[in-house]
Amino acid sequence: MSDSVGPAGRIRAIEPGHVADVVRLVHDLALYEKLPELCRLTDGQLHEALFGPAPALFGLVAESEPGRVGGFALYFLNFSTWEGVHGIYLEDLYVRPELRGSGLGKSLLTRLAQIAVERGYARVEWSVLDWNTPSIDFYRSLGATPMDEWTTFRLTGPALRTVAGTG
Repeated sequence: MSDSVGPAGRIRAIEPGHVADVVRLVHDLALYEKLPELCRLTDGQLHEALFGPAPALFGLVAESEPGRVGGFALYFLNFSTWEGVHGIYLEDLYVRPELRGSGLGKSLLTRLAQIAVERGYARVEWSVLDWNTPSIDFYRSLGATPMDEWTTFRLTGPALRTVAGTG
């Protein structure tokens, strides 16, 4: 994957040397989303997910200056059975508070859109908390549309183990 350089900074594929910075930013994101107690990500976990024998997670970093990670995007592939092709699911996008409005978030999303188009994927999609109006306004300004008719469901913890027949 090629690097992308814009007025806001350099967007590049995440490398092993970025993992610790990205983990710190994921924890910052959890604090911003008012759920820091739920974030347990470690450097080892992220490194294995991104660079292990069968990676299913991918990432981009935004360098606000050489060697300084100012933001990141972590994503994985989904599949549209109706379209018959993959798409990108953006798990997390985060830009350091002092760099918001600098264009780094837009540059990260632009690069994700480019990857989707280059690879023939049908879409890029993500979830955003209902109260996060700055992000919602930003996404709408790019032409993203909310999927109001869909509700996200999740199995986790005891319910997940019960359904799996192990709880």
